[in-house]
Amino acid sequence: MSIGSRYVIDITRAVDGTNGPKTSRQNAAMINITSTASTPLTSVTQNRHQHTPVPLWVLYAILAAGGLVVLVVICLCICCYCKRKKSRKKKKQHQLELKGLEAASGAALVGSGRDDNRYGSNQKKRGKLLYSLDYQATKTELTVGIKQAAELMAMDLGGSSDPYVKVYISPSRTKTYETKVHRNTLKPLFNEHFTFQVTRSVLAASVVVMQVFDFDRFSKHDIIGELRVDLSSVDWNHVIEEWQDLSDPLKCEPEDLGEICISLRYVPAGGRLTVVVLEARNLKSMDLGGSSDPYVKVQLALDKKKWKKKKTSIKKKTLNPYFNESFSFDVPFDHIQRVHLVVSVWDHDAVSRNDTMGKIFLGSDASGNQLMHWADMLANPRRPVGQWHTLLTAEQVNSTLVLKKKLALPKMISRQR
Repeated sequence: MSIGSRYVIDITRAVDGTNGPKTSRQNAAMINITSTASTPLTSVTQNRHQHTPVPLWVLYAILAAGGLVVLVVICLCICCYCKRKKSRKKKKQHQLELKGLEAASGAALVGSGRDDNRYGSNQKKRGKLLYSLDYQATKTELTVGIKQAAELMAMDLGGSSDPYVKVYISPSRTKTYETKVHRNTLKPLFNEHFTFQVTRSVLAASVVVMQVFDFDRFSKHDIIGELRVDLSSVDWNHVIEEWQDLSDPLKCEPEDLGEICISLRYVPAGGRLTVVVLEARNLKSMDLGGSSDPYVKVQLALDKKKWKKKKTSIKKKTLNPYFNESFSFDVPFDHIQRVHLVVSVWDHDAVSRNDTMGKIFLGSDASGNQLMHWADMLANPRRPVGQWHTLLTAEQVNSTLVLKKKLALPKMISRQR
């Protein structure tokens, strides 16, 4: 008999009784109804509160993860312990070495110092340079070839450099050449050659200096390293070509003449060249009080003939003058490759003759940073291009760019804004 039929029979039995007091049989029926009806509700409630068991693989995964964490912590502790132990050993060895040096004799110390050619140098690896030397005695010409560099020291934040090479002969230093700048590389390929007029007698007392710099348009160029080759010990019976490691630059460098910042802008359609003299810094002191009265001359030459020139105002008693003065020249497009721009800094003197403080020239015959600035101007028409330049001596510029006397040329308008 099912639960439903039993429930109906019990209710029927209870209804068939008299209206008088409930008999024991009726009470039993009511009890039976209550117990029978409550049975399915209880089972439903129990099923709701019953939880699904956790799979075993989840427990295993939790245990494995915990084990890995414990192993990692143990390994870290072991590494820290080993590092501390090594540092203690190094300290002990250093103390022993100091004691040994203190106990050593003076003669032994002098003997050990012979191996250190550059006392106090940081021994950084600056890279290496491949160069060539060739001397033609009949022409009294020394040709210096800058082939390539490799493994250069990174000078920029991105882990690279913009290298170029300066070449000159010391101690005369009548000419200074510069290679092209190679962007974002530590192994530039130059393949450039430079010729110096040097007699045999001067050659024996000269040194070729090759300095590798990192180019920066708006700040001072940092030197990466240098090579100095003593020409008195070179065998000139054949061409010299070899790799050499770059060394630290010498502490006693030739006198720094300072830097000048100029902006160039050329408009081909209108044939107008605009030169803005912005500022100069770290100029050479020319007066007794340790200062100078600088001003700038801007000279334009066509076919190496002096043409037009202008000058800025004089800035009193300063080595870091700010000018921001603009000059415009009418230069037809077919003349732009034949034009040279000479910028020179002078110290004004009310009593005696004005002295030259430094000089540069730009144009298609220039080299290094000056040539690159000129090329950038031509590659970006109608757009001002600014750049810092290192000042050279007047002798260096005049020996490279020999200007003839001023001649009658087609009229060219020059005006100051």
